[in-house]
Parts: sequence; structure tokens; C-alpha cells
Amino acid sequence: MQRVAHMNFNRCFSVLVKGLGGVFCLVLASTVYAATEQASALKESVFEEHREPCANTNSQRQVFFGDTHVHTKYSLDASTQGTRTSPADAYRFARGAEIGVQPWTADGKPLRHLRLDRPLDFAVVTDHAELFGEVEMCQTPGMEGYDTWQCKIYRKLPRAAFFLFNTQSSRAKRLGMCGDDGELCREASLRPWQEIQQAAEEAYDRTGDCEFTTFIAYEWTGAAANLANLHRNIIFKNTQVPKLPLSFIETPSAPLLWDALDRNCVNAGTGCEVLVIPHNSNLSDGYMFSLARDDGEPISAEDASQRARLERLVEVMQHKGSSECFYDPLNSADELCGFEQLPYSSFTDKFVGKVLPFMSKPAGPKSGFIRDVLRDGLEQERKLGVNPFKLGFIASSDTHIGAPGAVSESGFLGHGGAGVPVGDTVPEGLPDDLEFNPGGLAAVWAEANNRTALFDAMQRRETYGSSGPRITLRFFGGDESLPEDICERTDYVALGYEHGVPMGGDLALKEEGSSPVFTVFAKMDGGRSGHSGMPLQRIQIIKGSVDENGKRAEKVIDIAGDSDSEAGVDLNTCETFGSGYPQLCGRWQDPQFDPLEHAYYYARVLENPSCRWSQQICVAAKVDCDNPETIKPGYEQCCSAAHRPNIQERAWSSPIWYSPAVNAIGGHLP
Repeated sequence: MQRVAHMNFNRCFSVLVKGLGGVFCLVLASTVYAATEQASALKESVFEEHREPCANTNSQRQVFFGDTHVHTKYSLDASTQGTRTSPADAYRFARGAEIGVQPWTADGKPLRHLRLDRPLDFAVVTDHAELFGEVEMCQTPGMEGYDTWQCKIYRKLPRAAFFLFNTQSSRAKRLGMCGDDGELCREASLRPWQEIQQAAEEAYDRTGDCEFTTFIAYEWTGAAANLANLHRNIIFKNTQVPKLPLSFIETPSAPLLWDALDRNCVNAGTGCEVLVIPHNSNLSDGYMFSLARDDGEPISAEDASQRARLERLVEVMQHKGSSECFYDPLNSADELCGFEQLPYSSFTDKFVGKVLPFMSKPAGPKSGFIRDVLRDGLEQERKLGVNPFKLGFIASSDTHIGAPGAVSESGFLGHGGAGVPVGDTVPEGLPDDLEFNPGGLAAVWAEANNRTALFDAMQRRETYGSSGPRITLRFFGGDESLPEDICERTDYVALGYEHGVPMGGDLALKEEGSSPVFTVFAKMDGGRSGHSGMPLQRIQIIKGSVDENGKRAEKVIDIAGDSDSEAGVDLNTCETFGSGYPQLCGRWQDPQFDPLEHAYYYARVLENPSCRWSQQICVAAKVDCDNPETIKPGYEQCCSAAHRPNIQERAWSSPIWYSPAVNAIGGHLP
């Protein structure tokens, strides 16, 4: 590391003597030093996993599908809507078992049941840490605090408790039932946290079969001053975890969270390793990826390095919408950004909008969509020498019924409904708010299905997100050495690794004057026995860049498939028609590449159109919007102007980044 930095300073000195810009070189050298420091830190670990080696191991890596965002009965917003699924139940469900879903009969029997059509490879329970103790206290007779007025509201008026408890925790405060210093609720949190850990350990397959992997985790449920979403999932690599999760109440800002995780985990000397995954930046009103410190000052290179080291991934899609990019027909060129876009930019706007629609602020281009955040990261790299937003992509469900991986548009039972209790009978009509969706899946390229391999893959960002289908997606970036016929070669993957970097990597060009070359391979979801998946329509590459003058640009390029395909869906029957592709592959070289620009590239794979979950329910109920007599109570939203009856499922690869500084190490730039 020091040798690389020293070589770079020598190169800069030579450039400085020639009068070609010393300031640039100093920034360049600091960039390289910070990057190598970060890479070194990511490799260090004092913990070694003890388990049987996996029989199914592949050095060229294989894809594993999972869900890294799952809520059970220990999350207040899940429990107040009747969820009784335990962490152990959630893991059994992920492995293929059936679970009961609310409502429940008086003797504790569920009126609905749910089972996955295909088990997951991994799952992660991420209950809200802020109210572990409060939920435990209110559900446990005899425990101190059980008879407080707050707990009586929790049990008698769960909808009121949803707002009361969550509003207080969003202000980083405890309710009075917790005692003056909150100690009662912290003590009550110990048992749920232990159960979460135990459930993860018992469900983790440590045999050589390596059929199922779990991680110990939780959600840090932060909020901005206006209650905009700052939520993050905190995932630990192994069993070395803090005694209690660091919640928003103890660490009431993201920088305080990162400092505490470094102090209590990364630098604790116990072997604790952690990954922080922001989610729902589409509901953050622009606060999720702030470029300011808590004191209002601009972030420093040190701040950016810490964030980049801990926050390696971002959730691009889940139950509460897509965070990829914003679409406005008057200002946006990419219509596909409108996919599962929420009509508001914060939780406050959602709830206010139900009562006073005119006071609800709609989503906008500055609401926190990831594509713009990635360009902010490129701009910061120009200024600081470090990119704080070098984020890989995953997706997940954010289920609040303890059903990881229940992301099919068919048979959707709803994941939350924002804490609304179901009642005593199965509700008629749509089972969730119209703008919500079944969520997505996390896809990870790893050598084997175990904690070490999956976590390391997430750290290096060799991941992608799916809106639900199990599409196989490979994405490599390199230079002209990537063969022109790579898509016809049987050694496609080997060539990708040999001549380039996979998704999540940093692109280094070997020769001055060359330009980046990318290749994408995608295969449709094969479906399950008796139910085929949906054919693919096309592959796109999205490029975002910031040039040496700070000018931003964006380009969307179709590289394979047919953008003019006539494939579609009959919305009256949900029957699909037209042809598509079982698999696609493309190779593309950037014709407008500037070696002095900072850029990212990611792949987006699109299926043929199909019926959305809501339309499937409306069709099954025989709703005809031209005939009011067919619109039964609970189905009014089928005919709402906001209803999107069809969708185009997709997958998003993690980006590959290009930086002039990285390529200058080898002397490829003047």
C-alpha cells in the first residue's frame, strides 16, 4: 500500500516539475492512499468461521437468492398489525415451510396461510431495534411496565400505538414506561435480541450441504427532523455482535451510528464485522445521502472513507417502492424510472396525504433516488479524493408478516399495510396499500452458500437486485481485451474475470487511449415445475458521469434484445402474448468515453410486460371499471387513476466504476 502511494507521489512530483498541475497530483495521491487503505481494511479479519466445507463450491462463483430485510413479531409495526411470526418461523418459511398469516381466531389459529413456491438460499431477520424492549414489555404479563397506560394502548388500540410508539422513537426518545434513563426498555430488549441470534444460529446450515444461510441483523430506524426515512439494515458477518443493537435512540444520526459500529464492532478486537445497507432512499426526502456532517459542515475525506467502508450496498427495490431513479414525463427521458415509483417522498407525506391530500408533497428528482446519489459520489470523489457513495445494489421484501422471499405478484397477501390491524376476518379487496408491491430479492455471486462467502461477496459488491423474478445476471467491465465474440464463448465467465472486473468492481484500463468495454449476460427465471418464468425483453447499460469541469451526464443504452417488441399482456385476463428471449447477451464499448471523467455503469435487464399483483386480484374478482355494479367494497382502487395494472419486472446489477485516479496508477493517463 505504502509502495503504491509512494510511486504515485513520485509520478506527481515529475508532473509537477513539468508544470502540468501539482494540485491535481496531490489530490490524486491522496485518492490512491485512501483507496488502498480502505481495501486493506476490508481484507482484515480476526474471526474464522468453523463449519464443514461446502460440497457445492465454485471458484467462478454461483448466484444465491435471498432476502435481507425481514420483520417479525418483534418489530412494533409488524406486531400492531397482528403479525405473530417469530424469527425461527421466518427462517422455516424461507426454507419452504408454511406459516400462518393474520387474522387469527380467538383460539390462535390463522385464517390465511402462505408458502414459498421455491425456498431461498439465505435470509436475514432485521427487526426494528428501537422498540424491542417496549414490545417485549407490553406482551409479557408480570413484566415491569406491562400495566402502564402505554402498554394498555398497545394491546387495546394497536393503530394508536403504532403512531405513538413510532413517533417517539423517530425523535430518538423513549416512552415514560421505560424509566427516566430508558434502562427498563434496554433490559427488556435483551431477550428478543438473544432469540433473534439463536434463531439465526439454529437455522444456519453448517453441514457440507450448505442449503441455507442466515445472518444476525437488525434495522436501525433513523429519521430526519421532518421524519423523512433514514433507515438502515445492519448485518453482522458472524456471531460476534454487540450485547444490544445500536438503535436510533442511542445513535441518533448516521455518523453517530458509524462511529458506534466502529467502536463496538469493527475496532473492538472481537472479530465483529458489519455491513450497513440503507433502504428506501425514495422516502428520505433527500436526507439519506447528505453531504453535510451533523454540525452542518461539509463532509471530509475521512467521513467519506468511513461511510464507503461501512455502507457497501443500497437497497434499490423493496415493498415500499423502487429507489433506482425518478421519472417525470416533463423532465425525464428514461420512462422505465417510473417503475413502482411512490407518489410521495416521505412517510409524513404518506400519512398526511390520506387526510389532507393537498398538503402531501409528491416525490421529486431530489428525493434521494440512487442514480443521482451515485453521481453525487462521483462529484465528491473529484473534490475529496474519496467516493462516499460507491454503492452496490440489492433488493429485498421488507416483509412485515415474517415471510422472507414472498415476492410473487401472484397470491400476494400484503407485506404491511403500514401497521393497520387486519381485524377478525380476512379483509375483502386489495390486501395492501395500492402503491406498495411484493418487493424484491437480493442476488449474490459467491463461491459457496455460507456466511463467509456471502458476506465477502456483499463487501465487494458482487451483487444485484431483482424485483422478484430469479433472473440470472452477469456483468463484466474491461477493455478491448474482452473478446468481441465473448457472448458466443463457452468460457464467458472465465474470460470476464480474466480480462475485466465483475459488477461492483473498479475498472482499470491497460492502455492509454483505450475505452471501457462491457458485457452483460442474462437468463430468464426458469420458474418452477408447471409454471414457466417470463421471457426477457432486453438488456440496457446505464452510464452516469461527471467530467473534469463538474458537468453531469446520463445515458441509457440498449445492448441486447428488442425495445420494439410487441409482447404484452391482456389486462382483462392477465394472459401474456408475444415472444421474448430465454437468455440475452451483449458486448458494448463506450463510444463517448472521456479518460478524465468519473463514471459508473450498471446493467438493467427487463422482462416482457405482465399483470401487476393488484390487477391480478381485480381480474380474479371480475371487476369491470365500466360497470359500477362489479366494483365490490374493497376493490374501488382497481379503478383508481393511480392504479398501475401492468408492470415490467427487472433486475439491476451493481455498478462498475471508472476513476481517472485509479487508472493513473499505471501511468495510463497523461
